Amino acid sequence: MSDTIIPVFDLGGVFVDWNPMYLFRKLFESEEDALWFHQNICTSDWNLEFDAGEIYAEGVAKLITRFPRYWREIQAFDLRWKETLGDFIQGTIDIHNELIEEDTPTFAITNFSWEKWVSCLGEWPFLEKFDGVIVSGLEGLVKPDPRIYRVFCERYGFAPDSCVFIDDSEPNIVAARKFGMHGIHFKEPKQLRAELISLGLPLKAK
Repeated sequence: MSDTIIPVFDLGGVFVDWNPMYLFRKLFESEEDALWFHQNICTSDWNLEFDAGEIYAEGVAKLITRFPRYWREIQAFDLRWKETLGDFIQGTIDIHNELIEEDTPTFAITNFSWEKWVSCLGEWPFLEKFDGVIVSGLEGLVKPDPRIYRVFCERYGFAPDSCVFIDDSEPNIVAARKFGMHGIHFKEPKQLRAELISLGLPLKAK
């Protein structure tokens, strides 16, 4: 199956629903307060520092020195991180399992704290089914930095145009395409299945 396109998946938003607001809504009485906290204290940019390799305990301690009155809520982002997770996206898991049954190698490139990624191994059965995973927190590179796609191709010996990258973030897809990979902007499993079939991957139409 050397001529088969190699599927390379993102994880958050593709295999599992992830949203820090799931936790923040439990920490504050109103939606407005939870959203303010997310936009001004525990921000997306701050979370990206963990995806780039920052140790959680250290990153949390640094932020608490800036906003000591919120120490409980900031610390919860580490200690209760699993509460930022929603449901598995079963349709994607089904696609992944079908590909594996057809002996199609599968890989992942994920913006993920290496600490949290390791902590999910026993709870996300699909993780151990990949033939390889690039975890941003271990590489010190985060999507959409094109170097992370280069790391993947060099590590596993693939030409960019032999791979299709699947991500729910459009900037990450744009970067992968500029690097030379095929790209699918994930919206829902039915759309993903149809696009993978159009690329010749061995999936059943549904």
